Amino acid sequence: MKRAGILNRHLAGAIAGLGHGDGVLVCDAGMPIPDGPRVVDLAFRAGVPSFAEVVDGLLDELVVEGATAATEIREANPTAAALLDGHFPELTLVPHEELKTLSAKTRLVVRTGEARPYANVLLRCGVFF
Repeated sequence: MKRAGILNRHLAGAIAGLGHGDGVLVCDAGMPIPDGPRVVDLAFRAGVPSFAEVVDGLLDELVVEGATAATEIREANPTAAALLDGHFPELTLVPHEELKTLSAKTRLVVRTGEARPYANVLLRCGVFF
């Protein structure tokens, strides 16, 4: 058993298989999950785990070269917007409907237990060298 990092075996395995340019959608419990990408559902109950906990944990494991969120996050969920702004100074914002369309092209969807609206981000994997 791993001592540190991500312990969920499904998530750890999915992360190990990601490559440069692959997309990872981290989403709240209400985001429609597209057919196609691998899905790791971490939701335990409303708010558990939180969007912030999952994003922070993934950033410990991934190299991210870009991030995209819904424009609506700024008004509807300023807490999540501040979290993303802190991690991604060049955060790209698109309408929520476009984010849903983009999510269908991701390799991995990680569903959190977050129950606040627009707590979703699409991460684009980078390389460590």
